Amino acid sequence: MSILHGESYKPRNGFTRWLEKRLPIIGLIYPAFVTFPTPRNLNYAYTFGGILLVCLMIQIISGIVLSMHYTPHVDYAFESIEHIMRDVNYGWLIRYMHANGASMFFLAVYIHIFRGLYYGSYKEPRELLWIIGVMLYLMMMATAFLGYLLPWGQMSFWGATVITNFFSAIPFVGDAIVEWLRGGFSIDNATLNRFFSLHYLLPFMIVGVVVLHIWGLHVVGNSNPTGVELQKKEETVPFHPYYTLKDGFALVLFLMLFALFLFYMPNVLGHTDNYIKADSLVTPAHIVPEWYFLPFYAILRAVPDKLLGVLIMFASIGVLFILPWLDTSPVRSAAFRPLYRQFFWIFVFVCLGLGYMGAMPPEGLYLTMSRLLTVYYFFHFLFVLPVLGFFETPRPLPASIMPSVLDTEGKGDVDEGA
Repeated sequence: MSILHGESYKPRNGFTRWLEKRLPIIGLIYPAFVTFPTPRNLNYAYTFGGILLVCLMIQIISGIVLSMHYTPHVDYAFESIEHIMRDVNYGWLIRYMHANGASMFFLAVYIHIFRGLYYGSYKEPRELLWIIGVMLYLMMMATAFLGYLLPWGQMSFWGATVITNFFSAIPFVGDAIVEWLRGGFSIDNATLNRFFSLHYLLPFMIVGVVVLHIWGLHVVGNSNPTGVELQKKEETVPFHPYYTLKDGFALVLFLMLFALFLFYMPNVLGHTDNYIKADSLVTPAHIVPEWYFLPFYAILRAVPDKLLGVLIMFASIGVLFILPWLDTSPVRSAAFRPLYRQFFWIFVFVCLGLGYMGAMPPEGLYLTMSRLLTVYYFFHFLFVLPVLGFFETPRPLPASIMPSVLDTEGKGDVDEGA
């Protein structure tokens, strides 16, 4: 049996035997989610995949309930949100759950991405798995952007106006794209309707790509903190109960953080202008997107040319697609790459800095810092990663993952009976 193949399901009673002969659902799920061999040494950074799945389910369920009471019309959208908050039983809870759930979703996905960058989870043979993950990230961003217009508040309206207007910088077809996105020459009822339709549809498309992502994971197997590929069955444990319990514990802690925002400060991540009904005649003093878009917003504004700014903003995400081929180091994990580890943490602080600059006015020192941080962002991917692999001297890799499991210094093989 392959190291990455779990034990097959064996029916234990008459009903399950009857079901397996006709529709082997349990037999399909069992080796993939119950007995699937998982590396013994996964830490809590690897629990965010399961957390993301729960976040997605929360967003879909709460979104379906909200759609039952929401009215996608410019005259009633803002009032329907107030109706949900005031008149629908537990409507305030569902609305805040959905709004803060988006922030929790992006918080988890950013931790998931940085974990992949730190441990080299994008390297061969997991390149396609990484690319599918970046596609999921793009779909998340599109869904969040579409949903931000739906409350029909001031920041929703003007944020959508500014962002859609950037597409007009594309030569020849820019104006046509903007008109298609908006459904007309301005943000109006047609825009709200199509944004609502797409915002409702995309999460179900995300579910399909998530299934593809999980399928890909079960083909190549989990990476692990050492970056060393599994050699023996003894280096794995069944996913259940070991990692279902570990993921469950991490999920409880994450939901406690979620509950802190949901019940005690549900509006802290929102913008005050969004509690004012959209008015095309009154422009907010400072137009900003949600916090999870701020780094890319800073990159967009850092470039003085409109078209070039749009291209560089998309390139900041597009570079992630070619990341597996930019990193030239044969060693995956930063745990054995002392020099790369320093550059990694610099990159993390650069991303945080871009997020801060995106929330500040694009002037003076803020604009200068945005440009410097944008330059370093691309410098990390296009220079540091390709060049570092040729000059860095990594630490010796262990022969297996067992020393890290046993918490020893062990170089080479470790006694399997230990």
